[in-house]
Amino acid sequence: MSVMMPWLLLLLLLVSLGSPAPRFSEKDICLLDNNKLRQRLKQLQDLLYLYELQLKDILENTYHRTKSELFSGNRSVQHEVLLPTTSGNLIVYDPDCSSVFNRKKTQNGYYRIRPRADREPFLVYCDMSDGGGWTVIQRRSHGKENFNRKWDDYKLGFGKFQGKNDEYWLGNEHIYDLLAQGETSLKIDLMDWHGERRYAIYEKFQLMNEQDNYRLWFGTYSGNAGDALSGGSNFEEQWSASHRGMQFSTSDKDHDQFLVGNCALENKGGWWFNRCHAVNLNGRHYKRGSYNGSHDNGIVWSTWHGVWYSLKYTAMKIRAPFFIDRESGDGENSQDS
Repeated sequence: MSVMMPWLLLLLLLVSLGSPAPRFSEKDICLLDNNKLRQRLKQLQDLLYLYELQLKDILENTYHRTKSELFSGNRSVQHEVLLPTTSGNLIVYDPDCSSVFNRKKTQNGYYRIRPRADREPFLVYCDMSDGGGWTVIQRRSHGKENFNRKWDDYKLGFGKFQGKNDEYWLGNEHIYDLLAQGETSLKIDLMDWHGERRYAIYEKFQLMNEQDNYRLWFGTYSGNAGDALSGGSNFEEQWSASHRGMQFSTSDKDHDQFLVGNCALENKGGWWFNRCHAVNLNGRHYKRGSYNGSHDNGIVWSTWHGVWYSLKYTAMKIRAPFFIDRESGDGENSQDS
């Protein structure tokens, strides 16, 4: 609190002793008012400081319901201060799994993230192996989850989010929000029924918004699974098989280039179909790999095992390309049968 001027102290003392109050000039009244305002300001500053400490305590701890040691000591507070609720926006969520990893949370598992502040947080699986920080947007592992779903399911997401091998599609809206954070790399992990693994990486992975039917764009390929998203190595077939620039299709919303049919309906899952595909990771999960049928509707990566082989395991995961690999977590690439 600021020091009161000596003559003001004397003036107040005379008043308290019953001495005739002298006439106050406008200047004297302004000085008295200013002094009261300074006192009030100091009280508010002290209160603000306490609120900041309480907020810091809430954000840095997970208990939220127990009394913090930060306030166990005696602090001179004139008014009782209530803690703000922790059910609202005070809880800070990471925008993606790279941010989770950067905060030293290097364990594989499910984390709640929030790419956009104006939308609700949602659950994702963070793959902290392979350099760490990967946000998994799709996974197939056992065939128990039905991927033959309609537009709204693919838009909002579906599947289980509990075990490390649970199957799910994160949702086109969530994927779009994640990709809006900046330039993103896509890595696709593949495994066949003999346990052999391959992978494909695409730089500048992008989705357009729902008004453009989540149109797919991607850049340079690297890996050992073959560039199937670009249509494979057969140049003559690439124009009809490449998925670059294709809109997302489901059985109830057909946006593919197949004029006499619906690729999503024939191939049992939503995907960025052309006429129809060289890749379909959301197809039917056939056991033991090779399959027969009227349509090549398995989990297909054509440049590895062709279109008549359905893979056992796939995972699509994204991460910023400038993410610096550091110590990996306990992540493993092995999948249960």
